[in-house]
Amino acid sequence: MEKATKLKDLFKGPGLIRLVGAHNGIGAKLIEKAGFDGVWASGLEISASYGIPDASLISMYQFVEAARSMNEVIDIPLVADCDTGYGNAINVMYMVKRYEEAGIAAVVIEDKQFPKDNSLLASGRQELLRVEEFEGKIEAAKVAQRDSDFMVIARIEALIAGWGQEEAQMRAHRYVDAGADAILIHSKSKDPQEIIEFVTAWDRDIPLVLVPTTYSSLKESEIHELGKVKMVIYANHGLRASMKAMETVFDKIKKDGGIYDLDELIDPVDHVFDLQGVSQMKENERKFLR
Repeated sequence: MEKATKLKDLFKGPGLIRLVGAHNGIGAKLIEKAGFDGVWASGLEISASYGIPDASLISMYQFVEAARSMNEVIDIPLVADCDTGYGNAINVMYMVKRYEEAGIAAVVIEDKQFPKDNSLLASGRQELLRVEEFEGKIEAAKVAQRDSDFMVIARIEALIAGWGQEEAQMRAHRYVDAGADAILIHSKSKDPQEIIEFVTAWDRDIPLVLVPTTYSSLKESEIHELGKVKMVIYANHGLRASMKAMETVFDKIKKDGGIYDLDELIDPVDHVFDLQGVSQMKENERKFLR
């Protein structure tokens, strides 16, 4: 679990830990190449890669294998979005074992009921789990882990559900007492004030994690000044950027009736080969194929 230790060390060190979301190996490699600290195995991105809603429709094993495929081709830590933990506390224990085996540095579980809807879905069912039941999930996860550096991060959905600051703070405190290594406080407000209010009121030593997808005006420098936030996750921007790029290219091919005018919009094939590690493969062929 070398990467779990790397992530734990980042939490102990100075500055913000910056993660970007991905759903496959090539995306994870691009995140590492760009110089970020880690990869977020995004539940939204993985679900979207199957062309289906982010609503607990695919299995734990599909999520684990997606995370594994990313983790195997990068040297930076990977943090996995594990939704509600794929069931009750017993499911969570099994989940932790499988993610640890895959070399994942940390898992994030949220305190919503299974099956869940995506937190940013305007018409979504944002139904919260009983606090006691989620405490059990965290305790079970911590018992199941084998490496002491492996992290279990509790994701608070009270602000998403509209239950307010007092509920969010109460849940966060209870989850820390249950053993959570960090608290991810989530919000779908476009104004960062809701998050700033939570962070300002936070009075525990356990670090906070933010996902500023909707409140994008909050800059890293401002997050750092809040003093209690250790990790920021840019959760789905790679997916959205690639979708826009593909739509542009596909529309142009259809409109132009060919691919003769695409070079400025797409990477050369050699860049794909570089990211795939083809040069190293060919070097190994020269050494070992006889």
